[in-house]
Amino acid sequence: MGGGLDRRPCGGRTHTRRNVLALGAGGLALALPRSLAAIESGGDTETHGLSAFGDLKYPADFTHLDYVDPHAPKGGTFSQVGPERQYNQSFLTFNSLNTYILKGDGAQGMELTFASLMARAADDGSPLNAHDAAFSLTILKAKGHPIIQQFLRDFENAQAADAATLVVHFAEKRARDVPLFLATLPIFSRAYYAGRAFEETSLDAPLGSGPYKVGRFEPGRFIEYERVRDWWGAQLPVARGHNNFDAVRFEYYRDRDVAFEGFTAKNYLFREEFTSRIWATRYDFPALRDVKREVVPDDTPSGAQGWFINTRREKFKDRRLREALIDAFDFEWTNKTIMYGSYERTHSVFQNSDMMASGKPGPEELALLEPFRDTLPEEVFGEPFSPPVSDGSGQDRSLLRKANQLLPQAGLAVKAGKRVNARGEPIAIEFLIDEPGLEPHHMPFIKNLGVLGIDVTLRLVDPVQYRARVDQFDFDITVARFSFSTTPGDSLRSYFSSAAATLKGSQNLAGIADPVIDALIDQIIGAETRPTMVNACRALDRVIRAGRYWIPHWYKPTHWFAYWDVFARPAANPRYARGVPETWWYDRGKAAKLERAG
Repeated sequence: MGGGLDRRPCGGRTHTRRNVLALGAGGLALALPRSLAAIESGGDTETHGLSAFGDLKYPADFTHLDYVDPHAPKGGTFSQVGPERQYNQSFLTFNSLNTYILKGDGAQGMELTFASLMARAADDGSPLNAHDAAFSLTILKAKGHPIIQQFLRDFENAQAADAATLVVHFAEKRARDVPLFLATLPIFSRAYYAGRAFEETSLDAPLGSGPYKVGRFEPGRFIEYERVRDWWGAQLPVARGHNNFDAVRFEYYRDRDVAFEGFTAKNYLFREEFTSRIWATRYDFPALRDVKREVVPDDTPSGAQGWFINTRREKFKDRRLREALIDAFDFEWTNKTIMYGSYERTHSVFQNSDMMASGKPGPEELALLEPFRDTLPEEVFGEPFSPPVSDGSGQDRSLLRKANQLLPQAGLAVKAGKRVNARGEPIAIEFLIDEPGLEPHHMPFIKNLGVLGIDVTLRLVDPVQYRARVDQFDFDITVARFSFSTTPGDSLRSYFSSAAATLKGSQNLAGIADPVIDALIDQIIGAETRPTMVNACRALDRVIRAGRYWIPHWYKPTHWFAYWDVFARPAANPRYARGVPETWWYDRGKAAKLERAG
């Protein structure tokens, strides 16, 4: 997902003034003000890195990040089924190599082919400079994916003062993390796009500037990226010990079980497991002696996974109906019976972080919430809403009775065994999914909704149709998962703001449009210290949870890794990332041993 990073060490020089960044774009590195507050105060602070609150980890003369091996060997191949997606990417297929627009299904891994504002040269050796950077930021704001456009709302324009200096102008009250997000965006070759339409899908490999370039691919099946052996940025302190594989390959499967069979056949080498049934029961194949399995801590905020209710639709407007839907889902039975007890219940959009609300609001939170007391449910000022705990039977009568009491309050009566609205129209719900792996989790939930008189269908569509329908908000309820960085900011607008509720392709699946939430997001964005930001996040969490916009799923604060024993890795892991494949490398000795063993 796009959004602000906690810190991004770089090198070089800069000069700053209010709402303006002057970025040295022509050298091996990029210079930025130490703290975003320096921009707001008009200070001329020069430093080697950028951080939301000025807390840089590394000194100016650092040589490499502390979780890499700067002497890691290069070579070999890394292959996987992609674990995450961004913008228009799909887990299940691809038909375009342009991942920065709304159209098409973009290939995973394309971010490997581009560098950010540090870019000095393209793959063909042609130079990149501040003019290319200005072109890239301008076209992304005008024609990029709606999520990018949303994040760049407070970016006004960029101009190249000369080939080595990029001047970026922001809105007067821009979000704290907009410069952080901007600094992660790809730099395109202005010359390359002089004769090409940026906003169109294409299977032509674009001219990149990153450590990898597009290699072989078959749309919908696989794509490979080849390491650029003379990449201009290889000796940057932030790049040493990274990008160690000669080839990085992404495989595509439309079924999780088939994908697992592909792993057991060594069709790809690394797998992050997301299916508890497979993790608990399927790792018993004959070649398991050659496969490593690990449970790795995940300190990132786990965020929100669940069924998101499209409140743009009239039938979902009443909060009491949405709460009844929450009551009908028996997580305890689902976790025990389908997921082998592997998960914990999600309560918060900031799950697994200190930004999650708990207990009654403290003085700092109350100060933010009190101005809206007349418009907020009283529960916001008490314990935050948590989904109910069932008896684990799969059909908890007390919870279904509670749901049955809420529905008439929402104007939904029962006639001839069917739940109907005031006009006598039956209430029908369609769950929209694009892969069969979650079908077992839906069926007992659907059964409980049937007990309440609600007609429910589960619709499985192909990935292209799914992406189009979700981007157009053409669904009743769908499954999604998202999470935030430890320093969220402008990214919150794409998920929860009123503006995003009407922006096609945004991540505000629930259609949340609440002035109170908008105001609290502004408080988070404007926070000048981390404690202030955390308290504002907790206040926001209380209001979102009170809105019953989603039916929370589950989370686990760990990664499940399985991989063929041909890799080596640094002694330390990055705290807020997997570190794989970025910091791992191919171990030729292990690979040879595995080959000899047959």
